Amino acid sequence: MGFDRREFIKIAGISALAGLGSRAAFELLQPGELEATSASYAANQGALNAKRWAMVIDMQKCLPQEGCKDCMHRCHRLHNVPDFGNAKDEIKWIWKEAFAHAFPEQESEYLAERLHHEPFVVLCNHCANPPCVRVCPTKATFKRKQDGIVTMDMHRCIGCRFCMAACPYGSRSFNWRDPRGRNAQGEPFLEEINREYPTRNKGVVEKCNFCVERLAQGKNPACVEACRHGALVFGDLADDHSEVREILREHYTIRRKPELGTDPSVFYIV
Repeated sequence: MGFDRREFIKIAGISALAGLGSRAAFELLQPGELEATSASYAANQGALNAKRWAMVIDMQKCLPQEGCKDCMHRCHRLHNVPDFGNAKDEIKWIWKEAFAHAFPEQESEYLAERLHHEPFVVLCNHCANPPCVRVCPTKATFKRKQDGIVTMDMHRCIGCRFCMAACPYGSRSFNWRDPRGRNAQGEPFLEEINREYPTRNKGVVEKCNFCVERLAQGKNPACVEACRHGALVFGDLADDHSEVREILREHYTIRRKPELGTDPSVFYIV
């Protein structure tokens, strides 16, 4: 089901005037999957491949490293994620949330005390059934058929933020300001620009992409590479002999809001 911009604006306007609400808009706009187009990265012979990429985050290794943000700093630096200096305009690909916010359905007064107050590393869950993909009217966000990664063609994004409303994990950020601009003191939002990854424009949504550009070069995601404690493990969920499958067999893990039917690809050892 395709939409050009004029049709999308017409539908959005009718929805607003008629008071149809978010559910009606969700049902109206279901373009489905899109094979990678301009958001593709040409893979070389050493590229990492999988049928379904997944990540395991071992919080038993992560939590003792109080204040460690190596994975976040590395990810944000390599992907030119701007720091606008305030929570309202915050752009985040990987960040930390309290257990009660990350796993509201599993919060209980009987949980281990350490879980109530410690921050959990969170990112896009690269769901097998991503609601963000279904609501995107321009197919700017899509699930790659070859490996299940939910990524974006930010040139297609028109800033409608339907994907942000549909995502139950808060994994998407909207650029209210120009990432390449400067603050009131004349300081750039990006201290250093990585020329190997594109910067964004004002009015564009962005999120974690499981480092598709690095996978094409045979490299692990930046956050996995940056973790000095072995808390982040990346691999093929469909491969019975992969490291992530071995870990899932040996450890009890939880996922964020699995009851919603999104089938997240990020698992947590608690």
